[in-house]
Amino acid sequence: MQYVQQLIFLALSATAVWLFAGKVKEIRRNILLGKKEALNDQPGKRWRNLLLLAFGQKKMFRNPLVAVLHFVVYAGFIIINIEVLEIVLDGLLGTHRLFAAPLGMLYTWLINAFEWLAVGVVIACAVFLVRRNILKLKRFINKDLNGWPRSDANYILLTEIALMSLFLTMNAADQALQSRGSEHYTATGGFYFSGLLSPLFAGFSDTSLVALERTCWWLHITGIYAFLNYLPYSKHLHIILAFPNAYFARLEPAGRMKNMPEVQKEVLYAMQPETAPADAVPPAHFGAKDVFELSWKSLMDAYSCTECGRCTAACPANITGKKLSPRKIMMATRDRMEDIGRNIKANGSFTADSKTLLHDYITVEELRACTTCNACVTECPVSISPLEIILELRRSLIMEESNAPQEWNSTFSNIENNFAPWKFSPDERDAWNR
Repeated sequence: MQYVQQLIFLALSATAVWLFAGKVKEIRRNILLGKKEALNDQPGKRWRNLLLLAFGQKKMFRNPLVAVLHFVVYAGFIIINIEVLEIVLDGLLGTHRLFAAPLGMLYTWLINAFEWLAVGVVIACAVFLVRRNILKLKRFINKDLNGWPRSDANYILLTEIALMSLFLTMNAADQALQSRGSEHYTATGGFYFSGLLSPLFAGFSDTSLVALERTCWWLHITGIYAFLNYLPYSKHLHIILAFPNAYFARLEPAGRMKNMPEVQKEVLYAMQPETAPADAVPPAHFGAKDVFELSWKSLMDAYSCTECGRCTAACPANITGKKLSPRKIMMATRDRMEDIGRNIKANGSFTADSKTLLHDYITVEELRACTTCNACVTECPVSISPLEIILELRRSLIMEESNAPQEWNSTFSNIENNFAPWKFSPDERDAWNR
């Protein structure tokens, strides 16, 4: 019977890892649909960003209470999963608490630390559920989150509460069996929180306690495997991608816009035709109309988005009632990549469809509302830049479709002819003070 359980566990583990690896491969392929961009300079600064922004969650601590709660959930997720290593090895080898004997008192200390974190995670997740569903903070009830995104956040919080509760119940049943001297349940030392729960099972028979402990064990590890495969489909993918996203963040001063080499070359060739190479060809496009013309970093930004809404809450355009929501820009970009991914999966390679990121997923009205103030980039806790996508789409809109309000066209014309936004000759620039 023991061998049958080991085989079932092996099959469960292999299936979970295979499914997760397959989805990760799809996400990597979708991210690499974007243009190549070298972001490996200044490694010292990049490692600093990784440590401060991803590991240290520096930006979260602008609101200390929420930051501490979030850090508890984050630390619980990372650290408690060390305990999963023992569960996996126990499942494969048919053992029980494999590390207890070799680690001795250290094992007791570790499991106690995990239990404290587990209780902290339950409390923090409960607070976050209240903030989302009872207090209904404005950024959590924004229409961006209508439908699946709002449910997704609640499912994640409830799942984390369930997983931590199973962990504590499993330990409590184990403690009760240890106190009775049951076979295979050797003494591990006392666990504080599960020790408080174990008296609740005093009326259980040994058989019922073993069934409870084993049920919690199986549900706990199965839940972890299910959560692992849920991650790539949810906003919680940032748990993984926040680290590379922080490392590959652009290091230019905030708000600096990139020049367009294609335009610079065209101007140079027009002014100095002799510098144009014989095989010179006009640029394929200006800006970006679809995800293929965006940088791979912008696409990774979209997959890294936590949907927390701090960017939208800080956006002056959104605050004044405009349609623009930086969070929705990232969510729409991710939706487009997922649709393209399904297209590739169905056809073997991308077959042109009738949609583009510009117009079908992100509207002209949204793009025009952006003031390029950089507030969204400043607020994002994981170094995402909605502004980068907005600028590239707006460049395509204006330079390829000539789609701009008349006021903008007048400004462009003045800059081209007068080297300033105003309709005055450069020779008369000082006339205003006469």
